[in-house]
Amino acid sequence: MIQINEHYTEIGNNYLFAEVARRVNEYKGRNLDKKVISLGIGDVTQPIVPAVIEAIHKATDEMADAKTMRGYAPDAGYDFLIHAILKHDFLNRGIALDADEIFVSDGAKSDTGNIGDILGKDNHVAITDPAYPVYVDTNKMAGRKIDLLPCTPANDFVPAFPAQTPDVIYLCYPNNPTGTVLTKDQLKKWVDYALEHKALILFDAAYEAFISEPNIPHSIYEIAGAKKVAIEFRSFSKTAGFTGMRAGYTVVPKELTAQTSKGETLSLNALWKRRQSTKFNGTAYIVQRGAEAVFSPEGQRQIKEVIAYYMENAKIIKNGLDALGLTTYGGVNAPYIWVQTPNRMSSWEFFDLLLNDLQIVGTPGSGFGEAGEGFFRFTAFGNRENTIEAVERIKKIKN
Repeated sequence: MIQINEHYTEIGNNYLFAEVARRVNEYKGRNLDKKVISLGIGDVTQPIVPAVIEAIHKATDEMADAKTMRGYAPDAGYDFLIHAILKHDFLNRGIALDADEIFVSDGAKSDTGNIGDILGKDNHVAITDPAYPVYVDTNKMAGRKIDLLPCTPANDFVPAFPAQTPDVIYLCYPNNPTGTVLTKDQLKKWVDYALEHKALILFDAAYEAFISEPNIPHSIYEIAGAKKVAIEFRSFSKTAGFTGMRAGYTVVPKELTAQTSKGETLSLNALWKRRQSTKFNGTAYIVQRGAEAVFSPEGQRQIKEVIAYYMENAKIIKNGLDALGLTTYGGVNAPYIWVQTPNRMSSWEFFDLLLNDLQIVGTPGSGFGEAGEGFFRFTAFGNRENTIEAVERIKKIKN
């Protein structure tokens, strides 16, 4: 008799964003004449910038010539992209890393879920709440014990250290879904905690390009000692609009070690390299050439313009909601606005109100965890016209 991994029965039947899409599609099917505006899933709407498109076209032409075409990509990525990442994202910030500590992938979502492949099932995991659902769901799938660390207005969205010392800690800053951040001093406390307790921090920095304020770290490796305790995940999805192209990377420092059940110390860098070479076929050459162009002077100028466009959307949403007397967070260093639902409505009640009465889609906060109940997430990734129209529609809630 075939048996299943029964831990899959411990998670909901639908991934959060799949459930949102299902409800929206059902509504659209019943209301073909209604214009639905989505400020929900964090998908981009602005086109990929010209510098990247030019690089993709050139790489595509190379694939049509036997002298320049490429087959399987290197498991960890092509040197040209790894060295561009190394220089721009780390060396230019005074962070010393080696090229073989960077692993190019098809995105941060995949890597934050797959990283569990090299970690023991008996690890005790601490995850901030609310959180990107992949963190919780993939650890439930593996059968690990999970402690949730509430991040709410009461603690200024800064998680407290868990009562029971964890082996693995998930942190995401700038945060998805709340849009909040940690200062360097606040992040240092977590690095020091991990050093003291020999814990591993899994740091999701997918939104670092949206940081606008000083003293907000773009990388956990800006903190002394972090290379001994932290793996960092990065994404091109929101930074450069690669949601449909799929590219990201993960940094696994060679100083990171963990132990077997028999007490043998092993390199996590070596384990991740072994995992990727076995279960990953590499990111496409064409995509990696596009990602390389992100770091060119013209590419940087162009993507900063797109980021500014989205952050202006965030300002429009945040200012509009604030003017209505709603309580909002985020939207300054991240493309997400976290709003407290009006009149003590539940997250899904507010979702239904917005969809059915105003034809606006957002994301219920409860879908990100228990501490997200009573909150709602809007994203700034819509186009400008729809963003302004959505805010005007929301004003009807108060009228």
